[in-house]
Amino acid sequence: MGSAVRIARETTELVLVECGVGLRHPSVGPALLIVAELVTNAVRHAAVTSPMITVTYAHGPGAFAFAVHDRHPYQPALFGALATAPGSGLATVVEMTMELGGTAVVRPDADGCGKAIWITLPL
Repeated sequence: MGSAVRIARETTELVLVECGVGLRHPSVGPALLIVAELVTNAVRHAAVTSPMITVTYAHGPGAFAFAVHDRHPYQPALFGALATAPGSGLATVVEMTMELGGTAVVRPDADGCGKAIWITLPL
């Protein structure tokens, strides 16, 4: 698990730099924590069903988005985590995203056998 999280964080840093976002930008630290938490959750909870996890990145004017995708069918209720599991990794992800004025959404795969959790953060 540690190597997957480390690789995801390092790759996210590289992508941000390639997009012209300085690593001292106030959204970078939270973005790295969020991607690490989502990858940790995917490895911890989906690895048996989904040994491959994909991180996708997108960048546009004033926004940075990324998704962590796995093929496990469970669709977490992101905003339910705030109420039912405060302090959990998923609740922390949602809380940090909202504090930054971003969005968090679960997008199921067309066949219902996987999902991507998309995070969009303003820059």
